[in-house]
Amino acid sequence: MGFLKALFSGKEEDEKSQKEAEDVKNFDVLKYDGVRALRTNENDYAVKCFTHALDIQDDLEVRDYLSQAYIRVGEFDSACRQLKFLVGRQPDNLPLLIRLASVYYMMEDYDSMLETCEKAILLDENSAETLYYFARAYIGKDNLNGAEDALTKAISFNAEYYDAYLLRSETYLKCGELEKADNDILFLLNIIEDNEDILILKARIESAKNNVAEAISYYDKVIEVNPFNVDAFRERGELKIKSGDMDGGQDDFDTANEYALQGEDGCEDIEEKVKEAYRNINPMGL
Repeated sequence: MGFLKALFSGKEEDEKSQKEAEDVKNFDVLKYDGVRALRTNENDYAVKCFTHALDIQDDLEVRDYLSQAYIRVGEFDSACRQLKFLVGRQPDNLPLLIRLASVYYMMEDYDSMLETCEKAILLDENSAETLYYFARAYIGKDNLNGAEDALTKAISFNAEYYDAYLLRSETYLKCGELEKADNDILFLLNIIEDNEDILILKARIESAKNNVAEAISYYDKVIEVNPFNVDAFRERGELKIKSGDMDGGQDDFDTANEYALQGEDGCEDIEEKVKEAYRNINPMGL
């Protein structure tokens, strides 16, 4: 009896060890495949890999990767769940909080974004990036003065935070503070000459100043950089008509409508939407 018990007990232990070894192997394979898929933009497959890996074993690094994959496929609620779990485990991790704020930005949940930024600023009150996200949230809440203050403070902590200059210029323009807007954009133009976001903002500032010819010249430069910029064609068309060039204005409107229709053809591409949101957060990629 004791012999049989020992025999079956030993068999159960062997099976358990074999299963554990198999789980470790499967977890590693799924994690590796998920990372590879993430790097090659096979984002749906990456989500499946990381989800199955977590079914085998909880792992903070895999949750981090999964949050990135969810962002790329536009599943922002799922990304938030993963990031909030990670923040709960690592409350002093500033980059995680900033990424969570960026997801709230894509969701246009500005209250949650502000709350997350408040937690982040407690970790580092001199974080220019956190202040930049504060500004984005304030703009979402129509608090332009708060955005200006946050951006000015961000620039004071990082004088080379060019995205903050761009957003502050845009905010000044919305407030009608044209000289301040122009000062920021001229600063950027002296550093980066061929960025379409900088050029189109300069065109809008010149248009707001009623410098029609100057504005058109900057829209020309935008279109040289990106021949498919719908806003540039549409806004340049308005100015051409304003200056009496009816045919040129109509041509620009026709081109803008053609490109806009091409962009609306079929379902909206989620990945492109995510990229656009990131470009809004970090338009110069700096």
